[in-house]
Amino acid sequence: MADASFAADRATAGCSGRSAGIGPWRAGGLAAAVLVMLGVAVPGVVPPAAAVEAGRGPACTAPTELLRTTRPLPHFMRKLTENQPVKIVALGSSSTFGHGATSPAASYPARLEAELRALRPGQEISVVNRGINGNVSRDEMLRFDRDVIAERPDLVIWQVGTNTLLRGQDMWSVFLDVRAGVQRLNALGADVLLMNLQYSPEVLKRANYPDMLDLLAVAGRETRIDVFDRFGIMKSWSERQRYGFDVFITADGLHMNDWSYGCLAKLLALTLNAAAQGATAGR
Repeated sequence: MADASFAADRATAGCSGRSAGIGPWRAGGLAAAVLVMLGVAVPGVVPPAAAVEAGRGPACTAPTELLRTTRPLPHFMRKLTENQPVKIVALGSSSTFGHGATSPAASYPARLEAELRALRPGQEISVVNRGINGNVSRDEMLRFDRDVIAERPDLVIWQVGTNTLLRGQDMWSVFLDVRAGVQRLNALGADVLLMNLQYSPEVLKRANYPDMLDLLAVAGRETRIDVFDRFGIMKSWSERQRYGFDVFITADGLHMNDWSYGCLAKLLALTLNAAAQGATAGR
């Protein structure tokens, strides 16, 4: 996807150029930056090996318990451990597309591909970005054949739920769509990982956001797949790392930025790679 198209889609979604790529070094993020430069460690989080380079941004960490997989991804893990080519499809809405990032290369799917390749040098790994701004689960099911099934993926990472919450739509539809989508992917032999909401001011304004988190957790249990807890990871940046929202959320109060997309991708890559090795990311 060309940069021009990326910029046009960002504008269509109502994100001004000023709000995109808000960095961690604004005034609100100064305290966090100072802590990182002083080398302050936080117990129980991913160690410095999972941190970005000094001087480039805050430490990229999360509590270890959020970086565990509890259900197997047998097809994906087999291909990963046997050094076979691996294809991942990232399905979702604007935070999969990369709204708020400065370029397509800074979206989480692009960064995930780079992180996995760095962890597994020489292995052919591709992450296909199938995020579309404004989509809800019903939209994603309507394009499922074209954007997911046709790719013959080994793993699908399905980011879902935020737009349904923000629009006040029926949450039950998300559960039904996820269940139907997972059944189709299981029949194909592909593994699935759900990704829940972003922790952001606009999400927190909705009093029923815990209901959506609970629904996605139930959907995961019902379909026997894991939910990558993006909400919990980002909440830990705020409550444990003491980062202000301007460190990881753009000025629109909803979308992530270059640093947070990159950190999310790094932690997800560590989680997947550790699961393939029979270990826990961050140990």
